[in-house]
Amino acid sequence: MSVMKQHIPSNFLCNAELEVDNISNLPAQIVDKILSHLSLRDAVRTSVLSTKWRNKWVTLPNLVFDNQSLLISSQDQTFIKNKIVNIVDHVLLLHSGPIHKFKLSHRDLQGVCDIDRWILFLSRGAVKEFILEIWKGHRYKLHSSIYLCQKLNHLELFNCLLKPPLTFSGFKSLKSLDLQHITMEQDAFEQLVSRCHLLERLTLMNFEGFSDLKIHAPNLLFFDVGGVFEDINFMNTFNLAIVSIGLYVNPGFDKNLALGSAGNLVKFFAHLPRLQRLEVQSFFLKYLADNKVPGRLPTPCDELSFLSIRINFNHLDECLAALCLLRSSPNLQELEMLARTEEQSTLRTVASVMEEDYQNCMFNQLRHVKIAGITGLKQELNFVNFLLSNSPVLERMTVKPASADGAWEMLKELLRFRRASVQAEIVYVDP
Repeated sequence: MSVMKQHIPSNFLCNAELEVDNISNLPAQIVDKILSHLSLRDAVRTSVLSTKWRNKWVTLPNLVFDNQSLLISSQDQTFIKNKIVNIVDHVLLLHSGPIHKFKLSHRDLQGVCDIDRWILFLSRGAVKEFILEIWKGHRYKLHSSIYLCQKLNHLELFNCLLKPPLTFSGFKSLKSLDLQHITMEQDAFEQLVSRCHLLERLTLMNFEGFSDLKIHAPNLLFFDVGGVFEDINFMNTFNLAIVSIGLYVNPGFDKNLALGSAGNLVKFFAHLPRLQRLEVQSFFLKYLADNKVPGRLPTPCDELSFLSIRINFNHLDECLAALCLLRSSPNLQELEMLARTEEQSTLRTVASVMEEDYQNCMFNQLRHVKIAGITGLKQELNFVNFLLSNSPVLERMTVKPASADGAWEMLKELLRFRRASVQAEIVYVDP
């Protein structure tokens, strides 16, 4: 009994070979595009596709070492550290060509001395983006060779200690700076910002070593800060359009400034003529309300279209500061107000907020209002009534109370308020 051989059609083999050839002979720009959308780990694995793909990944200009690229299944910190170091060393050893972006961010990464070597290596090239996030351990002291990277246009650091050398004259090409959980001295911070003349975006979160934020940046467009600080001053920031500021501690101000002092509110807006979006978070409104609060700012915020305020409605000065901002924003289109509560014993009463404080003001562009965290107190409802009765083009007001207690009675009260806009609707959102 003979065994018949299985016959494989010749056209099947030809098609398979053709598919391999198609992969091997893709245009260089298509290969680069494919590799750019893969994690570094997957890009390295493309070497098995064909001999022509074997060394394609070594010319990748963007090197990202993150949780997706560095898959390490171990709880041994020494093993993890050695594995990360070996992988980065291996990639940098085999890499050929320029490195435009270098990102090192792994959940188990600590500030090891090997990072110094990698930064030194990168400083000899033309790296444009450098991102370093140390998720564990103490602050990593950034190696001084980073300040030689004059092609940088984006620098992002997490959990680092920065000590620029005295000879450092700034990053000449830097447009975006993101510093979170960092430590540096007061003078070093001021000089870093002021000497990066092209800086357009600045993010600053949870910082130590300085408490006076002096921002001198003529090209700055975006500024986001959150942390503990004593004062903030803008200088030559006439292009700044988007600002978000959160003061994370309750400031304890005294009222002993000299008579005639302009106060924080006027000082803050003096160099922000082109402001379009403003978020006042945490306790920052209380900072703005310190000292004198005018009825209106000397120069109106004509371009401000979005305003978000975290406010204690029980605090007189904060209410007056919020009213000042609203009166000084004739083109405001969207408003968010988030109620913040404090111990009543530490507050200045709002009983002196007079009816005339809510008069002589129309919001002719205001269309959307969101109010959250209110409890139905008289001063909160007075503010809502003020907005409804002075917004002739209002389309929607969304109200989300702090809790369900008394929410139905509050809603009935809101629905009784007169509305200047016939199309305005009040949307109640469950807490």
